[in-house]
Amino acid sequence: MIEKAYNVGIYCRLSNDDERDGESVSIENQRELLSKFAMLNGWVETRTYIDDGYSGGNFQRPGFLEMLEDARKGIINLILVKDLSRLGRNYLEVGRYTDAVFPSLGCRFV
Repeated sequence: MIEKAYNVGIYCRLSNDDERDGESVSIENQRELLSKFAMLNGWVETRTYIDDGYSGGNFQRPGFLEMLEDARKGIINLILVKDLSRLGRNYLEVGRYTDAVFPSLGCRFV
């Protein structure tokens, strides 16, 4: 069986409110964790998209929009995030992206 080659877009987000959480979710920690995960799976880390200081309640974030555009262009075909809250805080909208938008772009979400 031939495995599909994945070109990974790593997405990291941290809002000002997240800095007050007890768990360390810094951009650096997210990126390091996700880079290692991609490497262990044999995936190609293509680009990292960062929204530092942006709320997860809105999806009009520069890094998120760049990531979507790269998925549309076929530059990336796998989006990797630490957890769903990094993608967004509106879980209905997160579900729309993970279940409809990303698959329609030929993009896997992990």
